[in-house]
Amino acid sequence: MTDFVQPPKPSPGDRVAVISPSAGLPGLFPLPYELGLERLREDYGLEPVEYPATRTMGSTPRQRADDIHAAFADPGITAVFASIGGDDQITVVPLLDRELIRAHPKPFFGTSDNTNLLAFLHEMGIVGFHGASVMVELGRPGAMHPQTAGCLRAALFTSGPYELRPAGRWRDVDRDWADPATFDAEPETRPGTGWTWVNADRVVEGRTWGGCLEIVGWMLMAGRGLARDLSEYDGGVLFLETSEELPSAEEVFRTLRNMGERGLLGRFSALLMGRPKTWSFERPHSPEEGAAYAAEQREAVSRAMRAYAPGALVVFDVDLGHTDPQLVIPYGGLVRVDGPARRITVTY
Repeated sequence: MTDFVQPPKPSPGDRVAVISPSAGLPGLFPLPYELGLERLREDYGLEPVEYPATRTMGSTPRQRADDIHAAFADPGITAVFASIGGDDQITVVPLLDRELIRAHPKPFFGTSDNTNLLAFLHEMGIVGFHGASVMVELGRPGAMHPQTAGCLRAALFTSGPYELRPAGRWRDVDRDWADPATFDAEPETRPGTGWTWVNADRVVEGRTWGGCLEIVGWMLMAGRGLARDLSEYDGGVLFLETSEELPSAEEVFRTLRNMGERGLLGRFSALLMGRPKTWSFERPHSPEEGAAYAAEQREAVSRAMRAYAPGALVVFDVDLGHTDPQLVIPYGGLVRVDGPARRITVTY
């Protein structure tokens, strides 16, 4: 089994890297990006350091790999943040210097397409953090969601157990980042619905693997992101979530089915399934349409789990993905899923 390393924690006053391993969207939408940088400085006491491709749309995979190398190798940088996701980080991973990054482990924070880099770190036994991109979570209009802010603070500066809790209020409707009025007030939220538990008669504690389901599917097609010996995942905690591209229920089922056929799905003792995002600018669902979409996805996941991992403990609608708030999940870290007590505790 892989021996995992928990990278040293930063301290207030430290310099942290901000990179764009996928898309240089800070160059197109500076308002949420600059707001995220400001919160790193003022709320967390950290000094963000940009790298050459951070604001460059159309940067090459080599340029982005160079930024990753520079961020990890710099002894004055104590953590690395992704600005946002994208869709082609899979082309960057083959260019990464494993020995350089292994020699300089640092906390990395990112979601969505950054599942590629998180899985890459996992392969080397380095714990990363699924959550808290600069533009989305740190750059949230009005204020950071308090649950996201609390998770991030704990993940950054503390070690030990941290209990996750269902969102009291949440949202998945976005506003235009190009419009300054977007940032004048907090976005509208709606009441939380809690988590739904299946096979909750047991306690599972294990290391996590997973991320954005679409990206996981891409990685598996490319032969990336997995340990050579699948027994590495035995007894672990799988966590998955879907993106603003709103994959169909059938696509979700097929990805999970194919993971099952590979012999992967049934190795995990628990699945944390993120609350699905149900709204996008291209598909602005009404609340009723969104609820139907979420129900169809939940049934697709349940169908796959019944076929390939019927005994696994499953928790639906955990706030860990593309919805707001976003709870920070240690990638490769320990998570305790306590079914009888209906509690999820991560170890930062």
